[in-house]
Amino acid sequence: MLNLSTARQDSKARPRAGLVAVAAGALLAVTACQAPVDIADADVPAWRDKVLPTAGTVALEDSGKILNRDPLVKESPGVPAGMYTLTMACDGGGKAYFAVTSAGQRIADAAAACNGNLDVVKIKVPQTAPLSISTSSVDAPLIFAYHLVPAAG
Repeated sequence: MLNLSTARQDSKARPRAGLVAVAAGALLAVTACQAPVDIADADVPAWRDKVLPTAGTVALEDSGKILNRDPLVKESPGVPAGMYTLTMACDGGGKAYFAVTSAGQRIADAAAACNGNLDVVKIKVPQTAPLSISTSSVDAPLIFAYHLVPAAG
């Protein structure tokens, strides 16, 4: 037999439990997307050394802070043709974008999620020429680091 007082209590408890779950999820989502407040004071070299693997021959590398939406460009006067690995990391929330150009022609676009993990892409440099990498983000402020190394094998 159905006890009406128990049914009423159960129906009242379910909305409260659901509300608590939704509130907890929203709080977690907001805190997970927030950039650390100390990006402007971040020790980029120490962070870079911790997140990027060491590399022997580096064709191009950079690290720094993007405090606004202005792109930062690093150039190398001549990178030999061949296959390369671009390893990227960023932290602070959102994404960082990396546009690679060789001899003035865009040869690759890549992105890294700003969660402290590495993102890796293979890039073919078609000819020996000046090479540049433009780093930008609409999710500033954040810190970033990358290096471009000849691909193994």
